[in-house]
Amino acid sequence: MAVNTNAYQKIISELSNKATLIAVSKIKPASNILEMYQLGQRDFGENYVQELVDKYNQLPKDIRWHFIGHLQSNKVKYIAPFVQLIHGVDSLKLLQEINKQALKNNRTIQCLLQVHIAQEETKFGFDKNELLQINWTEIAELKGVEVIGLMGMASFSDNVQLVRSEFNNLKSIFNELQVLQPSLTILSMGMSGDYLMAIEEGSNMVRIGSLLFGSRI
Repeated sequence: MAVNTNAYQKIISELSNKATLIAVSKIKPASNILEMYQLGQRDFGENYVQELVDKYNQLPKDIRWHFIGHLQSNKVKYIAPFVQLIHGVDSLKLLQEINKQALKNNRTIQCLLQVHIAQEETKFGFDKNELLQINWTEIAELKGVEVIGLMGMASFSDNVQLVRSEFNNLKSIFNELQVLQPSLTILSMGMSGDYLMAIEEGSNMVRIGSLLFGSRI
């Protein structure tokens, strides 16, 4: 399936200046990404390291690549030379590895800390207490990374009240953490099915795939 141009224009209009759109292009061909690139989109999200490396090598170099999947420490080295933002940093150990690989490439890699807000056990991330106990002075000493915000995924549920409450919870954690660390500016939450609600609850970065590229097989 080609890119849904009408959906893209509608989403861009809805987001306006409220949120950055990350077009989730995992398992989609490079031709689809190029089509959206030609519409003006520059931020693309991928879940798999090898697929991301392959697409980086094929596509224009001014694309801003976002790694949005669960990242294993031993795979960081493959994306460190070019990745723009790593969304799912779920441990300080992973952050330290990103720092190590970034320094090897003379880069500073931006990161979001993933917060566990959903009911499902399969979701990764820090809980509120862990975040509030983080030693930000120690993180500031990691010169290869810059933690710029938080990311969270709501439960995969038709219960609108549940999803909204989880977004609201993440926003309150974000507000509390900003007092300790004012440099946190990005709150990434919301996907194809709930991005408008996420924006209402304070998100300023959304990850949208199926509305733009069609359902993944």
